[in-house]
Order: sequence, then C-alpha cells, then structure tokens
Amino acid sequence: MEELDLKELFSIFWNKKIWIIIITIIFIILGAVYSFVFVEPEYEASTTLLLAKTNTEQNSENATSPESITQTDLTLNQKLVSTYSVLVQSKSVIREVINNLGIEGLEEEELKNSVTVNAVEDTEVIKITVTNKNPDYAAKIANEIANVFSKKVTEIYKINNVYIVDVAEIENEPYNINHAKDIIIFAFIGIVVACAYILIRNMLDNTIKSDTDIEKMGLTVLAQLPVYDFDERVRGGK
Repeated sequence: MEELDLKELFSIFWNKKIWIIIITIIFIILGAVYSFVFVEPEYEASTTLLLAKTNTEQNSENATSPESITQTDLTLNQKLVSTYSVLVQSKSVIREVINNLGIEGLEEEELKNSVTVNAVEDTEVIKITVTNKNPDYAAKIANEIANVFSKKVTEIYKINNVYIVDVAEIENEPYNINHAKDIIIFAFIGIVVACAYILIRNMLDNTIKSDTDIEKMGLTVLAQLPVYDFDERVRGGK
C-alpha cells in the first residue's frame, strides 16, 4: 500500500469533494427519513422515593420517638437501597401492578424491561423510571409501582421507611426522538463513508496519471510531452 502524506491526502479529498458532498447529502436524507418515519416515540415517567425515618410496626418501651432519626436508621436505609432497587423489579411487584392497573396487553416481561431503577449515589434516594409508548400509561405504571413497592416493604421488613417524594407526571415529549441529533449522526457517518470510499478507490487505482506516479515505481522520467491544444492555437492565430 502506498504511503500518502497530508498534502497528497488533502488533494485527493479536494478533487473528489463532489463525491463527499453527494454521499453526505444521501446520508442526511436517510437520517431524516429514519428519525421522522421509523423511530417510534416512547415516553418516560419517573417517581422518586426516599428512605427516611424507620417506623417499626411493633412498639417497644425503648423505641425512639417518631419525630427523631437515629444513626442506626440512616445506616439501615443506606444498606437497604440496593436491596430495594432489586425488589422494585421483582415478579411479585410487577404482577401486582399489572393486576391493579388492568392495562390491556401489558405483559410481565415487557413491563419489567421497561422499568429502570437508579439509586442516587451516597444518598437514600431511589428513582424509578418507566418507558412506554403511551405517556399516560408510563406515569400510571410508575406511580403504581411506587405504591405497591412501599406496601411490599412494610409486609416484608415490618418497617415503614419508604416515602414518595415526587409522583410521576405525564410527559408530552418523547425521550427517544431528537431529529437534529439523528441527522447530524447520519451526516457524520456519510462523511466517514465517503472518505473511506475515496481512499479505497485511490489505493486500488494502479493507473499512471503523472510523472510522480512513475517515480514512485522506481523508474526515471526521461522526457515529458506538453499538452498541445490545437484548437486554441488555431484560434489564437486568427
């Protein structure tokens, strides 16, 4: 493979700039068609839960006042964040949510895959995010998951330390559609494809176009014949 310096490389691309422009435009059109036609809009809805004061269902003579939060409460809550994140997507919670909402066509596996649980680092906050093609369903599912999950925690751990900070609201704008971003990405791909095509074509082209090509083959140029424009000479003579 022949080595190309930057000057020669720039010259190759400049001479084929029409190809680069045409291929880039084609990819821009493809990007617009993909973004506007083929991308199906999906909506996100999120609810935020806070693990705060631990209230046990069983009273004790030494129980802490319900108005106070102890270091033990904070430590316990931090340890439970990871456990709670898994519990949110458990089958028992998912199935109860489906039964409570009664949304037609809502499958267990589909719902589980649409739920994302994030524990905010170094905090006792859990964020539950649901994606759905219907913005109303996304909000309803997120809020119902939060409610069912809170009840499950009380049933399992006999404590009531989960508080809903923010309820999910209906989002009117799809989260997965960004026309400008899609078109820019496709334009960039088009430029890369065009440049790769030009380079490969140039590498495979073994024809001699100038004296430089002959010298690269290790041969000596003995003479050069100038290009003679006979028509131009005749016109000049008149």
